Amino acid sequence: MDILLVASAFNSLSQRLYAELSDLGHRLDVVLAAHGPDPVRAAVRELRPDLIIAPMLRTALPEDVWREHTCLIVHPGPPGDRGPSSLDWAIADGAERWGVTVLQAEAAMDAGPVWAAEPFPVPPVGKSDLYRNEASDAAVTAVLTAVRRYADGAYKPLPQTDESVTVVWRDAFRQDRRRIDWEHDDTDTVLRKLRGADSQPGVLDELGHEVFLHGGHPEDELRGRPGALLAQRAGAVCRATRDGAVWIPELRPRRNSGDPAPFRRPAASVLAAYRPGLALPEVPAPLELPPGRRTWTDIRYRQHGDTGFLGFSFPGGAMSTDQCRRLLAAYTEALTRPTRVLVLGGTRDFFSNGIHLNVVEAAPDPAQESWTNLNAIDDLVEAVLRTTDRLVVAALGGNAAAGGAMLALAADQVWCRTGVVLNPHYRRMGLYGSEFWTYTLPRRVGPEQAERLTTQALPVSAATAVRLGLVDRLVQAAPGDFPAEVERLATALAATGDLDRRIAAKAAARAADERQRPLARYREAELARMHALFFDPEAPYHALRSAFVRKTPGGSARPLAPAAGDTR
Repeated sequence: MDILLVASAFNSLSQRLYAELSDLGHRLDVVLAAHGPDPVRAAVRELRPDLIIAPMLRTALPEDVWREHTCLIVHPGPPGDRGPSSLDWAIADGAERWGVTVLQAEAAMDAGPVWAAEPFPVPPVGKSDLYRNEASDAAVTAVLTAVRRYADGAYKPLPQTDESVTVVWRDAFRQDRRRIDWEHDDTDTVLRKLRGADSQPGVLDELGHEVFLHGGHPEDELRGRPGALLAQRAGAVCRATRDGAVWIPELRPRRNSGDPAPFRRPAASVLAAYRPGLALPEVPAPLELPPGRRTWTDIRYRQHGDTGFLGFSFPGGAMSTDQCRRLLAAYTEALTRPTRVLVLGGTRDFFSNGIHLNVVEAAPDPAQESWTNLNAIDDLVEAVLRTTDRLVVAALGGNAAAGGAMLALAADQVWCRTGVVLNPHYRRMGLYGSEFWTYTLPRRVGPEQAERLTTQALPVSAATAVRLGLVDRLVQAAPGDFPAEVERLATALAATGDLDRRIAAKAAARAADERQRPLARYREAELARMHALFFDPEAPYHALRSAFVRKTPGGSARPLAPAAGDTR
């Protein structure tokens, strides 16, 4: 079928549905409703789709569109649930299970007949993590079911007036419900409020200035007066609760605060700008946490026999200069341990999306910070490529894009959870790219396919990534089960009888490649292209980056049109 996706943003779920529906042979296009109703109407007139699907909408579809075409809305709530803040309510109410409903657009919000529904568990994770993983898995299952039913032509969607459907309207989840009472809320309550707003909209609070708090993790040792700031670690700050403490990785100034960078940034850097006299002690965490510790750190190492696991989890998958350098230091330390297999990642949610555009945008000199950040991630990727004494596995429990996807390709094997979406390209940010992609991508998929991936700049499903050679293994696991399954598979890999031969063959292949063309030459050529783009104030990268970070309408309402800025 010809299917048009209408979305407020081409976000993770929209990309996954685009990739997985394309895999099934459907022809898809995308239009962004954030640009207003007229581009939506124009796309419908031009494409004349058989079916319209709205994976993520913040505004209503134009009435003339849903009256004249079958339009399926993906609602992140069970049948009968209505309102704009479904996941927020599920987390706030401590729901153990929730659901996704695919319903037909009608005049009343979320009130149309149900084409499909799928339940999912609600683990104690942030809302954005839940959305990208358990909710996304359920949404894809429900959408594929609804599309199949629509194509068959015989299915009658279930009206919500049916006695089996209990209708519950939930209002928008506003800041007065999110507000933390630091004197009286216990740690579990604080964490639930923080997790329910981790990506958007944040929890409005007062820290000398009004800021939004983003993300929350428990701390089991530090204590202080409720509400007091206790420490900092890796850019996050620790704040005391009534009966414990929590780590908050990011803060966001209010738009009307006068701050020139009113978007999410590492918490300590925002506080340093607001309260220059504040001197929070740096309380590091060991790379290997003792058993039973409950504290936050974005990089962790553990070892099981001959297998090492270097896990990392950065908000939004973005990796700043500091994060890249700390991860490289941890990787270097991991190489001193007596292991035969080293797993990178292996946790749930994002693997990596490359350089940290928010930190770049907030820097006094964004071009210089872009350059510094890029060199830091290149250093990390080069260290992985030059590891020849053990097998390195990149285990992707979540999505990867741009330089983060190329970081994964530096490993000997790439394992992906089945729900992962890869974006192995840079062009939609107006960039040529680095991270040794001109070496790693063609050696995996061939030069012609590498050219297609990087110029067409389309999302790739995990299944297609295996078919193309980007990925070596699909891991069939629920998001919460992925780390344990990766450990099982990696332990088995370390115990294989021909592992020494495989490591030796890897070392020989790397040496042969180095003789043919040294890694330094790939890096120099890529960085020359990137330097020219970073330090050209007229390059599209700067406007595209700013629009992306500041969430301002930019680019085309048709995001799959040819990418801005031909960097080839």
